[in-house]
Amino acid sequence: MKKRVLCTLMSMIMVMGLFTGCGTEESADSPAENVTAQKDNYITVLVQGGSPAFEATQKTAEAFKEQTGYEVRVESVPYTGVYDKLKADITASTGAYDVATIDILWMAEFAQGMLPIDDLMTVEVVDDLMPGMLAGGQIDNVSYGMPVWTNCKILMYRTDLFEDPDEMAAFEAEYGYELAPPATWQEYRDVAKFFTRDTDGDGEIDLYGTGIFGKTDGDTACCWLEQSVQAGARPVVLGDNGEVLVNQQPYVDALTFLCDIVNEDKSCPPGAMEMASGEVSEMFYQGNLAMMLNWGHFYLAANNPETSKVAGKVATAPHLAGSAGIGAIPGPWYQVIPKSSRKQEIAKEYVKFMYDNNELIMNNLGTAARKSLFEKYGEQEEYAFLADIQATLGGPATQNRAPIVEWNLIETEALVPAIQQALMQQKSPQEALDDAAEMIDQLLN
Repeated sequence: MKKRVLCTLMSMIMVMGLFTGCGTEESADSPAENVTAQKDNYITVLVQGGSPAFEATQKTAEAFKEQTGYEVRVESVPYTGVYDKLKADITASTGAYDVATIDILWMAEFAQGMLPIDDLMTVEVVDDLMPGMLAGGQIDNVSYGMPVWTNCKILMYRTDLFEDPDEMAAFEAEYGYELAPPATWQEYRDVAKFFTRDTDGDGEIDLYGTGIFGKTDGDTACCWLEQSVQAGARPVVLGDNGEVLVNQQPYVDALTFLCDIVNEDKSCPPGAMEMASGEVSEMFYQGNLAMMLNWGHFYLAANNPETSKVAGKVATAPHLAGSAGIGAIPGPWYQVIPKSSRKQEIAKEYVKFMYDNNELIMNNLGTAARKSLFEKYGEQEEYAFLADIQATLGGPATQNRAPIVEWNLIETEALVPAIQQALMQQKSPQEALDDAAEMIDQLLN
């Protein structure tokens, strides 16, 4: 009997303890919903691994948590992985990501699945953005992307060659004008031919004037489009009424210019069809090119003794000017917020926070989104190239690519094949671009 009573009492105590424990969790000091909220105090940010955005996201995570109480969870994937994962998230509305950093090329395709952020684009923000950055993040005049950085190709050249008195005298004797960083198409061709030579007497050319992009890569299309806008192409690829423009004269002139360098002048390496920005820059770093037109931030590696044999002998100038003036095709990146995010307000706060900390991008990449940073860093000798990026981005011919969903298909299925066919002399520039125009029309319709 005593054992039965004791067991009963112990059972009652255990049951009361269970209720007491539940009551403690539901108390005003620590309610269940607060525990859930604490577990959910994070945002997930999708970035390209190893990119400046990844580095900046890592470095600012603790400061953002201190400011907002939200942890930043970073998912880093390769370049194409950013596209694939964001597309899957938007299509299925999974809410897997609260913020993503994307290439301008994807803006039109993802716009319907992204949150408008016009309220973040204050006068103060817009006035401090580099040229073309606001428009690049807009679709139908609605802002979806907060600029992270911009970039463009500029001219990089070897001062040990261009400033050598013997080279200067020889060039002027041959071409009738002073050797200087080329500013026009004709000057570029002349200088490229002049410096293409056998320097060690073994009968093989080991120094080329420049490099041309011919690889199956977006860089190839971008390179040709830059010459096209310099020749007067406006707008890029498609007219305002949807007319396909790529077989019109400015585009044909630009492709002819590139073909002449490759096939007539032979002033670029013979492996042009396997080269884009990375391969050309490496040849420049190794001392095999006298100059190159390449992304501005490559200047830092070109002048770094750890990565370049020509370090300390490199200077920059703006991109070339055709009949329409200086022009380039910018390469900006943006932070966007998927509509499927369950934390849109804190995501917007994060996007603004990263804009405020845009200097980290400048430190990691050598370029940024804000004019004030270009001006601040441009005063340092190490960042002298920023002035030439600014001059190029502000050039009268500089334009963004067409903001259409089909852009990536147009580039890979029509533009790059046409450029390659012309460079390899399989078709004339006009024939190749006529075929490209027909292909683009099929892709659009």
